[in-house]
Amino acid sequence: MILAALLAAAVVPPSVAALHDRMLVLDTHLDTPVNLGRPGWNFAQGHSFTDDISQVDLPRMKAGGLDGGFFVIYTEQGPLTDEGYAAAKAHAWRREAWIRAMVRQVPDQMELAFTPADARRIAAKGKRVVFQSIENSYPLGPTVAAMKDFYDAGVRLAGPVHNGDNQFADAANRGKRSWGGLSPLGREWVKEANRLGILIDLSHASDETVDQVLELSTAPVILSHSGPRALFDHPRNLDDARIRKIAAKGGVIQVNSVFLAPMDGRPERDAASTRWESLEDASPREAREAGQAWAKLEADKPNNPVTFDRYMESLLYLLKLVGPDHVGIGMDWDGGGGLIGMPDVSGLPRITAALKAAGYSDADIQKVWSGNLLRALGEAQRLAAK
Repeated sequence: MILAALLAAAVVPPSVAALHDRMLVLDTHLDTPVNLGRPGWNFAQGHSFTDDISQVDLPRMKAGGLDGGFFVIYTEQGPLTDEGYAAAKAHAWRREAWIRAMVRQVPDQMELAFTPADARRIAAKGKRVVFQSIENSYPLGPTVAAMKDFYDAGVRLAGPVHNGDNQFADAANRGKRSWGGLSPLGREWVKEANRLGILIDLSHASDETVDQVLELSTAPVILSHSGPRALFDHPRNLDDARIRKIAAKGGVIQVNSVFLAPMDGRPERDAASTRWESLEDASPREAREAGQAWAKLEADKPNNPVTFDRYMESLLYLLKLVGPDHVGIGMDWDGGGGLIGMPDVSGLPRITAALKAAGYSDADIQKVWSGNLLRALGEAQRLAAK
């Protein structure tokens, strides 16, 4: 009854708010770099979802007690050609540069992190923790050599694929299977990630790819933004057996806010999504207009009609399935995530309140917010150093 009341009222008791504030709170999938290239868009200033479809900025991170996380270098899948690889590589490096520029803008409030110890040190100083990750390794091209370049730039988490098979592996979306899991080059990709100490992210990977990475990887792996297929049958979610295998290898499932209910499939939504994805080159006026158009659609029918209690159902299901040592948070902010009534990161203390009401200890909640993630990352780095 206490949990139900909290879910309904969005109440965060002062004692729980203080607890949340003391914790190291990290999210593994912040697609916020999609906004960093917008003309006139400033991460250090406050924004709103209804104005420009953004969900993360420095003021809202502070309001929600979000200490940081993995800022994503995302690249859309394109042709497996020399021209395609070159364009993807240039795009990825541009996004990486935007992340660094974001940190340089407010060096007294944000800092790049490369290790678990960095994250703890940075947060202890009251600054935001900025890890970097790769979503879709397509920009690496026809070899794995460029992975070292991205590692040297600070990337510490990487996934082989996104929406569409590539040179490394098959993706989760149902349909054609190019490799039956990993390609020969994909097997090299796994070995190189292990060698460098880059934590492997299997969100967006096909079931067969997941199986083969688990067999091949010498280090734990994570799902940076995924959910349980048992609650919603979608290829981007994973079945219980595979989630247990990831946990048995020391890995973590970071719970997504998407793919827990049918999404809005109207043509108008597709058009708005296409417009949203092009905001990187938009003027402030165009961004406002796109945000207003999206807000109008949201008022009529949410794109991701997932409520807070549905999200907690998923989180609690996974905690029961694999225990509090193997679950974390990765809500896909600025990439389609968010909840009805919780449109941005300022509402994160509600999750801590709901976990407390569900009977979880402070220590277990800290594991969910960052402890499990940092343990897995640390183990990947420890094994690479051997």
